[in-house]
Amino acid sequence: MTAQQLTAALSAAVAAARAAGAVMRRDLRAVKRVNQQTAHDIKLELDVRCQQLIERRLHRAFPAIAVLGEEGSSGAAEAATRWVIDPIDGTVNFAYGIPHACVCIALQVRSRARAARVDGGYATVLGVIYDPFLNELWTAVSGQKARLNGRPLRVSRRARLAESMLAMGYGKNEAMAAAAMPTLAALSARARKVRNMGSAGLALAYVATGRFDAYVERGINLWDIAAGGFIIERAGGKFWRERLPDGEGYRMIASNGRLHRPLQALRVVD
Repeated sequence: MTAQQLTAALSAAVAAARAAGAVMRRDLRAVKRVNQQTAHDIKLELDVRCQQLIERRLHRAFPAIAVLGEEGSSGAAEAATRWVIDPIDGTVNFAYGIPHACVCIALQVRSRARAARVDGGYATVLGVIYDPFLNELWTAVSGQKARLNGRPLRVSRRARLAESMLAMGYGKNEAMAAAAMPTLAALSARARKVRNMGSAGLALAYVATGRFDAYVERGINLWDIAAGGFIIERAGGKFWRERLPDGEGYRMIASNGRLHRPLQALRVVD
């Protein structure tokens, strides 16, 4: 995409994220209609409604771009460009009235670069994360620095696990949660604190901002991490992920870069 097209795409993604965020703010305390629930996850009617709102706005600006979303996909499976959308990241928080959730929107383009293979031949060129409850907007486009509410940001410089604040996710089923417990114990013994705040998008955004020093998880979806991982890279950090053997989701280490090797050495997502 040209620089002009990326600027227009960023404007459209920001407007769509803010529109969905306004719905989230309005309905935070409202009674939620649950479409589906498991032991460790909830899907709301509002997830679907917010994605539809986002898609309408993006399609109006870019009718030819496909969509890969948590609440459904549209357009050609092998499209040259696609939006990757998580309309409410942190749905369980939101369902319980906890104001820690966000909108995640990424734009990916077909690429032959080796690094694009992990995402099926797509490379991320734009990322937007919006927290409607704190009115914080993270943005990044290729060739430019990541920004928070328009101001450039950068990852932390902490290099010792003993001084680090880490985020960790436990997956969405009992097997993944059980597998994560030894890692939680190992990191808790070595880091200053380990947190699971319930939103992958915001955890990644916080790494980009230097609030967290790293975030690790095994068993996470592309729409959870595409925007935030790209924002971390544009903020000077490192975003490593690999598809799980079953092809369902990723294992991931996102960090300020300095903590990447120490975390790898602990085999935190093996």
